[in-house]
Amino acid sequence: MSDTDGKKPLGVRGGPRSGNVKQSFSHGRTKNVVVETKRKRVVVPKAGAGGTAAGGNVRTDGSKRPAGISDSEMERRLKALQAAKAREAEETAQRAADEKAREEERERRRAEQEAKEREEREREAALKAKAEEEERKKREEEEAAVRAAAAQAAPPAPDAEQRAQRQAPARGPAAAAPAATPSRKKEREEDRGGRRTRDDSGRRSGKLTLNQALSGEGGRQKSMAAMKRKQERLRQKAMGGAESREKIVRDVQVPETIVVSELANRMAERVGEVVKALMNNGMMVTQNQTIDADTAELIIEEFGHKIVRVSDADVEDVIHSVEDKEEDLQPRPPVITIMGHVDHGKTSLLDAIRETNVTGGEAGGITQHIGAYQVTTKDGAVLSFLDTPGHAAFTSMRSRGAQVTDIVVLVVAADDAVMPQTVEAIAHAKAAGVPMIVAINKIDKPAANPTKVRTDLLQHEVVVEAMSGEVQDVEVSAHTRQGLDELLEAIALQAEILELRANPNRAAEGAVIEAQLDVGRGPVATVLVQNGTLKQGDIFVVGEQWGKVRAMENDQGERVKEAGPSVPVEVLGLNGTPEAGDVLNVVETEAQAREIAEYRQQAAKEKRAAAGAATTLEQLMQKAKDDKNVSEMPIIVKADVQGSAEAIVQAMEKIGNDEVRVRVLHYGVGAITETDVGLAEASGAPIMGFNVRANAPARNSANQKGVEIRYYSVIYDLVDDVKAAASGLLSNEIRENFIGYANIKEVFKVSNVGKVAGCLVTEGVARRSAGVRLLRDDVVIHEGTLKTLKRFKDEVAEVQSGQECGMAFENYDDVRPGDVIEIFEREEVERSL
Repeated sequence: MSDTDGKKPLGVRGGPRSGNVKQSFSHGRTKNVVVETKRKRVVVPKAGAGGTAAGGNVRTDGSKRPAGISDSEMERRLKALQAAKAREAEETAQRAADEKAREEERERRRAEQEAKEREEREREAALKAKAEEEERKKREEEEAAVRAAAAQAAPPAPDAEQRAQRQAPARGPAAAAPAATPSRKKEREEDRGGRRTRDDSGRRSGKLTLNQALSGEGGRQKSMAAMKRKQERLRQKAMGGAESREKIVRDVQVPETIVVSELANRMAERVGEVVKALMNNGMMVTQNQTIDADTAELIIEEFGHKIVRVSDADVEDVIHSVEDKEEDLQPRPPVITIMGHVDHGKTSLLDAIRETNVTGGEAGGITQHIGAYQVTTKDGAVLSFLDTPGHAAFTSMRSRGAQVTDIVVLVVAADDAVMPQTVEAIAHAKAAGVPMIVAINKIDKPAANPTKVRTDLLQHEVVVEAMSGEVQDVEVSAHTRQGLDELLEAIALQAEILELRANPNRAAEGAVIEAQLDVGRGPVATVLVQNGTLKQGDIFVVGEQWGKVRAMENDQGERVKEAGPSVPVEVLGLNGTPEAGDVLNVVETEAQAREIAEYRQQAAKEKRAAAGAATTLEQLMQKAKDDKNVSEMPIIVKADVQGSAEAIVQAMEKIGNDEVRVRVLHYGVGAITETDVGLAEASGAPIMGFNVRANAPARNSANQKGVEIRYYSVIYDLVDDVKAAASGLLSNEIRENFIGYANIKEVFKVSNVGKVAGCLVTEGVARRSAGVRLLRDDVVIHEGTLKTLKRFKDEVAEVQSGQECGMAFENYDDVRPGDVIEIFEREEVERSL
């Protein structure tokens, strides 16, 4: 681009320059275009400012301009700086003016306050002077009245009065009245000291004067806090009035119901103000009464706060379900549950593994409780074993064992094969979704047939490896210790496949395997830690109970400070006995644990109440009708541990039918007490003690009141006795035996007898003492007894088949030819459950 006309640029120096440019295009086309160019503006410093016009990098204030800054940018920055300085000066002046105005306002208010106080003091002084003047006048009036009364009572002699007047100037004013009245004495004392003495207890001592009220004498003294509050109010008033505090808006959490005092506490408001607001809304309540969430919302909005509705179940939110990170997980020992039919050798097999003898300590040689043990193999691997009872009464306990376990070892006796409890154990293992290992025990017996065991297992969809399946099977003998190493290897292999891991560095979580009430140690729970590490001193909540870990013991009875994943321990420090199967969670504070436990107790109570209540009137009437026809046998059950008590109660519920049932009035853990005896006497129930005994007061009370206490150590003995006792409540069964049939051929009228049916006995025999039914078209129209049975004209006891006879019914005459008479006898048969 070029300047074609060569003209001098228009405008000031640095302005735009214009020129014509000729453009050439294809096909010989051209075009003239006017082009303007703008030159950069050069800032010329003023003369005498200390700068030079020649250098483009020197600022007007004499300092060197930074490189890369244009003149226009430099000028813009200078203008901005000057504007900022001007604004700052204006703000400073404004602040000074505001401060001066505030100071003048404070001085004005202070002067006003001083004037008010001075006026108040003057008014108080005037009132005080007026009160004193009134008091003086009243006193003078009283003195005049007293003098007048004295003068009337004893008028003095004239010469004596003159003598007293002559002596008065010499003796002074003190001797003017020899018999000084109490009022004169009081006046003299006031004239002397200007104040009253302690002895001034006249008749005016009970009156409150205005002077006393203003000075505060004789009244209640103000507290130091009241004085400080008054001084603070005066100070704020002198400084320009009390500044109103800014209202703090709070988020108030409100459950479904809340106590009024608690609502005021959460709003940080006075209880009296909240009660007043409720009364203004038409609710006459006190601070200890409960209101619902809707009413609380109205009050909260009235006070300017925000409501946050929460549920009672939110208290359990403190139990966090933390997702463990992959890097935090560490290998843990497997939990193995030994299951199987009763007397198939489960505990003996575990004894052989542990090299101990537990079976000898169990009543009847069977396991009554869930035992938890840890075993270290020869290879150093740690295994946690749960030994569950095999009897049918312990189904629920076996179910809990399957819920916390990783591997199930199904013990089947080689000489007995698959039995009912074996099938239940298989069902529990499948329901829990855990792998199974079959241990074919008693392989050393002559009658052992392991092939039959494997074949029987096929019927229940358990295919062992010997049958080309996936379930491992090991032939073992607890007596000779044969195959134990192979069994442990199979368990270790299965555990390796499962890759069992847990995070030990977190709050502990576990399951209660068993719980009992120990006389010396209180409530004790056997807990299997599933995640985290349980430490001494931890605060926890378990089911409806809570506690603090006071001490822990392992399966060897040794005290331990902490227990990691898959470690069974006995925990001491609970406030009550939990249910077997409850989950233990560690929380931060005792308040949280107590709150969660109380919520769970309330929820369980409401659930039980809802389950026991009839929902409709028809159901209630039907229940009452059913109960009327059912005989109940009440019993009270006390056991040594929670699991046994629950198992006995479940077994009792299965005893009975539509006529008789067993009702467990109360069951619990621990010794039999006087309270149990009192309940048994009131309800006429026997007390069943399982591995517990009655204490001395309970025994004496039972002997006096005639309450029966039975002790058991084997559960099926208890079940059989209760079943036999309940059978005694059953009414005898009435059975009918048909002994004959007769057809009516003709009907005769006989005087003094009525209608007599002439019959032919077609089957069996007809007896006089038997019951009869009259059938017409195979429909029973009458049932009763015979009034007469005659053979010809003689009364007979019975008539054989094929013979004719005459029959007449008791209180019934509607008999017709062709009817059939059914003859039967009743007998009573005793029944049993």
